[in-house]
Amino acid sequence: MLPSEPHLEVRSRQPKSASRKPPLLFVHGGYCDAWCWEPHFLPWFAAHGHAAHALSLRGHGESGGADLLWATGLDDYVADVERVAAQLPEPPVLVGHSMGAAIVERIMATRPVRGAVLLAPLPPAGLMMIAARLAVERPDYLLHMARFDPVRLSAEILSVLEPFYFSPRVERTLLREAARHLNGESPRALLDLSLRLHWGLPERKPPSVLVLGAEGDRICRPDDVRATARHHGTTATVLPGLAHMMMLEPGWETVARAIAGFAAPA
Repeated sequence: MLPSEPHLEVRSRQPKSASRKPPLLFVHGGYCDAWCWEPHFLPWFAAHGHAAHALSLRGHGESGGADLLWATGLDDYVADVERVAAQLPEPPVLVGHSMGAAIVERIMATRPVRGAVLLAPLPPAGLMMIAARLAVERPDYLLHMARFDPVRLSAEILSVLEPFYFSPRVERTLLREAARHLNGESPRALLDLSLRLHWGLPERKPPSVLVLGAEGDRICRPDDVRATARHHGTTATVLPGLAHMMMLEPGWETVARAIAGFAAPA
C-alpha cells in the first residue's frame, strides 16, 4: 500500500439543528469526485437531519495524490475512507456508488461498520465480466475508456460515454458541470476491480446493508446488482427511470428517500 494521503477533499453539509440521526459518508465511483453528491444529496440529507459528508478519493477532485494515481490500489482508497470516517464525531453509515460500493464492501469484510448502502454495485465476479460484455456490445465505449484522458475530452467522446452514465432526461447544464469533474482513474485500482471483488463476508455479525440499482443502468445492470445483494443475504431494490449516476438523475429523490429510510428508520 501507499503512504497515507494527508490532503483529502471533504464536502460537508450539517443539519440546522441537533439531530440523533446518524452521519452519512458518501464514496464516489470511478472517474469522478465528491462533487457528484453536491447538487442534490448533501443538501437534501442535511435538510432531513443527517450530517452529510462526501470525500474525493486520493488523486480525484481537490485531493492530493494525483502524482501516484497510477499506483493507487483499492486498499489505498479504503484507507482514505477509513481516515475520513475516523475524523467524524461518530461512526457514519457508508454510502458507496459503483467503485465506491466495492470500497465499502472491502471495509465491511474486514471491520465493523454502522451500516452500508451499495448504489449500482459491481457484481461479485468483478469488473472483467462487465468489460467483456461491453467489448461485445459497445467496443467504442470500451475503447474510449481504455484511452480516457480528462484533459483531452471531445464532444464525440462525451456523446459516446453519456448514455452509459445518464438518462436523456438529465439537464444539459448538469451534464456540462459533471464533465468538468471527470477524473482519470488508477489502472491499479481497475485491475483490483477486475478480480473477484468480495474477499469474503465478515466473520462477526454482518452489518445492515441496503443494495440499490437503476433499471436503466448500462454498466452495473440490474442482474449485477441482484448478484451483489444475494452475496450479502439481502434483496436488491431496482429503481425505475434511472441510469448509472443515480444521484444526478431527475429521480434522485427516490434514491435519497430509500437511503434515509434505511439509515434512520421511523
